[in-house]
Amino acid sequence: MAHRPLRVRLVQQGVWAMHLESMPLASGYLMATALQDERIAAEADIQIRNFDGGATLFGMANDLFHDGAPDVLAFSVLGWNYREFAALAETFKQLNPDGWVIFGGNHVSHQAERVFGMHPFVDVIVNGEGEFTFSDLLLARLNGETARTLHAIDGISFRDAAGEVVTTDDRARIEDLDLIASPFLTGAIPMTNERGEFPYDVALLETNRGCPYKCSFCYWGGAVGQRVRAFSRERLRNEIEIFARHKVHTLVLCDANFGMMPIDLEFVEDVIEMRETYGFPRSIETSWAKNKSKVFYQIVRSMKEAGLHSSFTLALQTLDENTLDLMNRRNMKVNEWESLAEWLGKEGLDCYAELIWGAPGETVESFMKGYDRLANHVSRVAVYPMLILPNTTYHQEKEKFGLVTVRGNTDDFEYLLSHDTMSPRDNQYMHRFIFVSRLVAENPVFRHMWGPVRELGGMTQSELIRSLMEWFENDQDPGVEPFRTGMINSFTDSDVLAPVLAHVYGTDEGKDVLRRWWREVISPAMPREHRALLDAVFDYDLLTLPAYTTPGRPMSAEYASERLPQVEVNGENFYVWHDVRLGCDVPALVLALRRGEPFDHAVREVVRSLYYKVGANHFLPSTNHEEIVYYMGRLERQLLGDNAETVV
Repeated sequence: MAHRPLRVRLVQQGVWAMHLESMPLASGYLMATALQDERIAAEADIQIRNFDGGATLFGMANDLFHDGAPDVLAFSVLGWNYREFAALAETFKQLNPDGWVIFGGNHVSHQAERVFGMHPFVDVIVNGEGEFTFSDLLLARLNGETARTLHAIDGISFRDAAGEVVTTDDRARIEDLDLIASPFLTGAIPMTNERGEFPYDVALLETNRGCPYKCSFCYWGGAVGQRVRAFSRERLRNEIEIFARHKVHTLVLCDANFGMMPIDLEFVEDVIEMRETYGFPRSIETSWAKNKSKVFYQIVRSMKEAGLHSSFTLALQTLDENTLDLMNRRNMKVNEWESLAEWLGKEGLDCYAELIWGAPGETVESFMKGYDRLANHVSRVAVYPMLILPNTTYHQEKEKFGLVTVRGNTDDFEYLLSHDTMSPRDNQYMHRFIFVSRLVAENPVFRHMWGPVRELGGMTQSELIRSLMEWFENDQDPGVEPFRTGMINSFTDSDVLAPVLAHVYGTDEGKDVLRRWWREVISPAMPREHRALLDAVFDYDLLTLPAYTTPGRPMSAEYASERLPQVEVNGENFYVWHDVRLGCDVPALVLALRRGEPFDHAVREVVRSLYYKVGANHFLPSTNHEEIVYYMGRLERQLLGDNAETVV
């Protein structure tokens, strides 16, 4: 009689409910590395179960257990899926009391007392990098060990026979990252679905691990304050080629500081070479190095010359010096980030910045001052509320900073209510500001108007956002209700943005609410000599929102929709809207203002064709602003790669 293989299921769940899958990179590394061991490969059946953010517990349980419970159930745990995975662990133990439940990931690493105390159905917690720890656990199971006798395995926490929590020695960091098998080269992560299509929203991969900084709010894979270790160029080149062959548009690098080392330039050179051969990839998104070196500028120039896009990020988090000190953050010097943003803007390159609201030391006044100072150079500003993450300095020293927190309704993150420099009232106000800012500036509904309104109309970006906040709160038209409800509930519900964003993108009513705010409040406040020009810029922003209609709603005749004819350009499909009459050449106007040049050439009515990439519906349920920008309407000259005027 044939020996039954050890049934192992690796479980991941993304944060968003999307039409496309989120690539299960962590599980892929675990599976690919485990299968390099001959015994595991011969005696174990390892499969990945990958769920999206909209999956229900009932649905996930049926998928995992419809043909019986596995022997080992291993979860990649983050704050948004901690509770769901704990519930699945409880169900699993009803079906297989002797099975093992393994938790790994940043949210549970080094949190054994809390996790075991809350969820007794969890058997093992992996602390730190998990690839070889997971393999050792599978070998222990194959050798007949119980979940109470794992003392010989480094890098884990478990409970012994007496029920006491045991945490073994930390496992040394993996120095040679190529020892981790590639999930792409081994096939652990499939590159196509049953229709032969690439099934993921983007391709995720790491080029390195480690971060030399130790910011108070961050726990990047437990590798903060660590030397950076890199995968080999040959391996990464082979992975890039796989993605290029499958026509992957965007590579998202899960690195803490890409663009810091010469090997990062080599990676970009290899991407460009593959694009020249296969036509793909078209963009790279990543967490760019905090301090921009000569290597970064070389990378930017190379990408611009090749037409390879990215959202170059200024991850500043705050501009307040006292707050930066409390963050233990070595930020760019002020003149360096400002000169970098100015250079990127003059080159016509997309750049966005990140700020965090709620850091100890920050006040509403200091934050708004920094926000507008930043928005003078970079209009696309992503503002996120501070979360207190496990193992960070803020988590470990909550009393020092006076942090008062509460866990989320549907997740396990710690949300800030107040601290020594932030009252609950200030925090509530700023969550409303964040909601509106993310809606219209980050995602971004408005892309072109910020600079012209500031330069020609005299209003700062925060003044515009606060005006819209006030209008959402006070206007009594029924069409405003979805915006008002989302804004008010944003303090207690972190999931309110996506449906409002889809409402703006997918309905005429959503766009008309913003148009009425502009006509009634902002346009009359603009200087008479520039009013018509600024009206045209605002209209252009709404006109170039993605071609998307909310399911079940009539397609728009006034805005771009899926009724437009399709054309293929450079291997990708676009809706095209011919002979659109525009009040001015908006991209040319914005670029001239960025460069401090005359803009008379742009102030004339023009007739142009607008192109909208097909497939916006794949991303609209999410709030992934780095991807949705590729679906905004573009002029033909932008689409064909005029590098002096790259699309925002």
